[in-house]
Amino acid sequence: MRLLVGVAVAISLLLIAATPTVSAQSQQLPPGFTPLTAENPKTNSFGMEGRISAPPPSQGAQIIAPSGGQTYTTPLITVSGTCPTGLLVEILNNGVMVGSTFCENGSFSLLISLFAGQNDISARVIDDLGQVGPASNIVTVFFNNGQFVPFGAVITLTSNYSRRAVDPGSTLVWPLQLSGGTGPYAFSIDWGDGSEIELMSQATAGLVNIRHVYKTPGIYRVTIKVVDVNGATGFLQVIAVVNGPAQAKIVNTDEKPAKIEYRNRIIWLPAFLVFLLLLPAFWLGRRHEARAMRKRLERDAEMVRKLDQQ
Repeated sequence: MRLLVGVAVAISLLLIAATPTVSAQSQQLPPGFTPLTAENPKTNSFGMEGRISAPPPSQGAQIIAPSGGQTYTTPLITVSGTCPTGLLVEILNNGVMVGSTFCENGSFSLLISLFAGQNDISARVIDDLGQVGPASNIVTVFFNNGQFVPFGAVITLTSNYSRRAVDPGSTLVWPLQLSGGTGPYAFSIDWGDGSEIELMSQATAGLVNIRHVYKTPGIYRVTIKVVDVNGATGFLQVIAVVNGPAQAKIVNTDEKPAKIEYRNRIIWLPAFLVFLLLLPAFWLGRRHEARAMRKRLERDAEMVRKLDQQ
């Protein structure tokens, strides 16, 4: 019995050794597929990756405002226009990405920073595959503000990424490029997920990495503001995509805050309390005045009586 078992094991080892190694290069792959170069898959197996093809967007964005030719004295303006719903809209200023947002209901609106002097502003749409649609019209405006000339220049905040994706619970790292102005710089970052505004500082201009962990899948507007020691400001808005079934929607920041009515109530409440306190105070004052007058009359009558006795 032991002899038979040993012979069976030997035959199995010979069969395994004689089995040819299957590699990606030796297989005839379907068109459009390429082998993976990672360590996994392992020996005797191979993996394939494919690309889903789709036509790029056929319709581009159109900038409506500003109309062009304006000269601004503040470094921040709003760019708005029309676009195909559901696509990412990326705003370029002098060929540099200065902000992004999603096209909703066929339109977009985005606050951007201007460069000193001439600004050639354009917009482009990008689909989920990263394909770019037709170029938009170019709007030229000018920025001239003598307030910041003595300090060197206007702050410019840009990034190579208008949109980045991350898994829930993982750290999203977003590299920014800061130039202009005078350090130190103070940053205010709204990650768009309802978390507290993040504050950070940077001593000098250059590369800045911001980090955040999202908990819920969805699409978020990330708003970054920066101010230097002299009060010059910079602004950048980008889009963060958290993978998974979307549970969070982009919040419309153009809506008027509901707390305006609450403030009016607070203003009327002290006035009402003052009115209520005014009535007893007036009554107590009149009572005190009457007592003082009675005592004065009594003193005067006593003095007259003494004079009559003399």
